[in-house]
Amino acid sequence: MMGGENSMKNENGFGGILVIAEQCGGEIHRVSYELLNKASGLKRRPDTALDCLLLGPAGLAAQELNFRGADTVYYIQGEEFEQQEELFYKENIVDFIREKKPETVLMGATAFGRSLAPRVAAALGTGLTADCTDLQLDEDGRLIQIRPAFSDNIFAHIRTAADPQMATVRYKEFREAKRDEKLPVKIEVRRPCRSADVLSQVVENIPLGDLDISEAEVIVAAGRGVRRKEDLEMLSELAQALGGQLGVSRALVDAGMAPSARQVGYSGNRVKPKVYIACGISGAPQHLAGMKESDMIVAVNTDPSAPIFRLADYGFVGDLYEIVPQMIAAWGKGGRQADRSGRPADDEGTADGERPVESAEGGLEQ
Repeated sequence: MMGGENSMKNENGFGGILVIAEQCGGEIHRVSYELLNKASGLKRRPDTALDCLLLGPAGLAAQELNFRGADTVYYIQGEEFEQQEELFYKENIVDFIREKKPETVLMGATAFGRSLAPRVAAALGTGLTADCTDLQLDEDGRLIQIRPAFSDNIFAHIRTAADPQMATVRYKEFREAKRDEKLPVKIEVRRPCRSADVLSQVVENIPLGDLDISEAEVIVAAGRGVRRKEDLEMLSELAQALGGQLGVSRALVDAGMAPSARQVGYSGNRVKPKVYIACGISGAPQHLAGMKESDMIVAVNTDPSAPIFRLADYGFVGDLYEIVPQMIAAWGKGGRQADRSGRPADDEGTADGERPVESAEGGLEQ
């Protein structure tokens, strides 16, 4: 049973919420804390159990999940989990869910979560809604899973008839649960199960490197204004000059100019960098939703009425092929260096709260 003996169960004998925490390299992925925050608002009653399942080697800071709101942390501990091998993880997760029968199971829509969750759902014979952007409860207390559909033009509201209800949630969609060391620590350590049916083996981990833009502090993003795939090198040079990474809009991914791992927006990554420089991006709602919480937004576009300018802190109206080389010259090696906030070190004369726009001819227009 999930949680304590008083935890409420439905007519099928399922009850409580289970967050499957992800870990890699000895660190708990921060999406786990975001899931705990959202899950706390999905409790049907105050005594609804909110538990975590953590699979990993010894030495993980499992108590952090308690400090973020988990009632009980079930820690399946084994060195086998150092490698993110989906089949072995699946065997252990499925066995645990069959034993504890949680009504709702949440996982992060990370690269590993997107690969693992369908395997778990298929083994359990239940449904799965992937890449959710919101979760709600209906009048019957059942989970409503919300995600973009039809090329991000609508939001589908999905209800799973079977138990458990499973969903993966996009990273950085919600705030992390607040940390409180006064919360009780309850950790149950278990041993992993082994299965002869597991036929795969991880032989090498190839890091994503700069393809993982989710944690980048500076992102230079390219949109339809980029004419050729080769021209992305210019934007990559600007990103490198600022110690950042290259991102793209969906249009460039659809055109085969960039991998989907670099995509920003509803159907890509949700990012919150300190500085986001949008080059040739008009500002479709689907893209803005993936980057609107950036600390500072700089827009470069030939159309002064482009929606991106309504969100931007700084705007340059002009051709990115003229403006980006000037940025590289100013902020690259030998030029002005950006300070820790992303502003050029000698950027002066702009009052707080004002949003200057640079015209194609140059000069700041307040």
